[in-house]
Amino acid sequence: MVKLFRSKLYVALLLMIVVLFFGILGYRYIEDYSWMDALYMTIITVTTVGFSEVRPMDIQGKMFTVVLIVTSVFIFGFAISVITEYLLNRNSPQILKLKKVKNRIDKLSNHVVVCGFGRNGMQAAERLKAYKKPFVVIERDKELLEKYDDEILFMEGDANEDEVLLAAGIERAKYLIVTLPDDAANLFVVLSARQLNANLFIISRASQVTSQHKLQLAGANKVIMPDKIGGDHMASLVVMPDLITFMDKLSVEGEHTTNLEEVAIEDFSNQVDCNSLRDLDLRRKTGCTIIGYIAPDGEYIINPEADLQLQPKSKVIVLGRPEQIKKLNEMFHIDLS
Repeated sequence: MVKLFRSKLYVALLLMIVVLFFGILGYRYIEDYSWMDALYMTIITVTTVGFSEVRPMDIQGKMFTVVLIVTSVFIFGFAISVITEYLLNRNSPQILKLKKVKNRIDKLSNHVVVCGFGRNGMQAAERLKAYKKPFVVIERDKELLEKYDDEILFMEGDANEDEVLLAAGIERAKYLIVTLPDDAANLFVVLSARQLNANLFIISRASQVTSQHKLQLAGANKVIMPDKIGGDHMASLVVMPDLITFMDKLSVEGEHTTNLEEVAIEDFSNQVDCNSLRDLDLRRKTGCTIIGYIAPDGEYIINPEADLQLQPKSKVIVLGRPEQIKKLNEMFHIDLS
């Protein structure tokens, strides 16, 4: 919108300058006025102030003046309307709001960009809010923007356009979550985002099994099929309902109900001398229980032994009630952003 107003403003200013030069040159060569007199005659003619001529004009000068008046009335009228519209809209609440959103996005780094605010996009946004992860949602549905813009940081536009991705800070982002309903659109977004940020960790939604491999080839690090996960979840409720209900309780249901946390070993080693899980002694200090260990090479160890030797750049998965997780984060000054 702002670019449209600016382009119209430039056209209006250009037409005004053309009219002024046209008038000056006309009076200079048709009536043989000096440059100063030609400028004076042009100004009083296009502004229709009614001052007297420098000297009486012949028929050619009068005809030229008529043409100049008619031309200038239309052009200056158009220019004044464009300038007025630009000045009013420049300070309108909507434009000011867009500027505020842009400034907030420009300050973000290592954030998450979510493409699409449908069912999956909303769920992703809720989880990111619960973990206090900075994120931007790209959405083109104005009704959704107006409904949730007080809660979510939105970038209005089509995620398939590079300009929109750049405006959302894709070059500074750490993660991209693509939740568009069409696999072809997701593929295009993944491909574009990978070209704009080679270090981006991309998670994409897929509806068809055949789309998984294509999305990975395009640059997606992880491909999720919500329909498949949903079907497995419903079947599991029949086979082992209590276990699945318990697992659901571990999910984030509100702002302060986090039950699982992923912590890098460096967050501990900088503050305590720890060579093994036993040295951490998290159960006694915070009430949290270590239920998983992720080695530097990506190997996952479930329910690791207490004497497991810790390695640099590894991580632990801890389980606890919300207040225990909070105590863990505060005790070790863990930054979740």
